[in-house]
Amino acid sequence: MSKVTTIQLDKSVVESLKKNKEYPRQTYNELIVHMIEIIRNLKKRNQYDEFLHKIQQPKMNELWDNKEDEAWNDA
Repeated sequence: MSKVTTIQLDKSVVESLKKNKEYPRQTYNELIVHMIEIIRNLKKRNQYDEFLHKIQQPKMNELWDNKEDEAWNDA
């Protein structure tokens, strides 16, 4: 048998959970687990985006920070 606990939530949070159910009989536990999965996936994607940005940064600096482009600013 799984361990169960009781948590206190503001009534506004409970209302928000009700509005965000995917189907009427979805439990709050199922909904919260689903929300946690979404957050984890977003964090993974954000880490990947940060990684790409970091490895692209030197090339972007090479392309953008050059004397030829700076000359066009004064034209």
